[in-house]
Amino acid sequence: MKEITVDSNPSEALLKKMGAAYWPTWEKEVSVFPWAFVTTETALILEGECEMTPEDGSPVVKFKAGDLVVFPNGFKGTWEVKKPLKKQFKHINGNFVKCFFCQLKIMISRIKGVTK
Repeated sequence: MKEITVDSNPSEALLKKMGAAYWPTWEKEVSVFPWAFVTTETALILEGECEMTPEDGSPVVKFKAGDLVVFPNGFKGTWEVKKPLKKQFKHINGNFVKCFFCQLKIMISRIKGVTK
């Protein structure tokens, strides 16, 4: 199984180049739940602290506010949200509908940003 990658200190230049300011947000309370990624998701963790336990028995991956995390398409595991989570995210390379609507949200956010 492909591994999750965590960049604990992404540069402002990288985040700007990626357009992270325009990504949609998602929030989750303290909880534990299984998840299977059907896209490659890149997430900027804005708040919280989590652990992801891979289904295949690989080591637990920990991430927190300030981290840039990439969850590969096909990854299966269990989320453990230890402190309430808020993240911005972008979906690519996978489920067409999920990717399409993510890109649509990003485009709308960019348009709103231009008109402010």
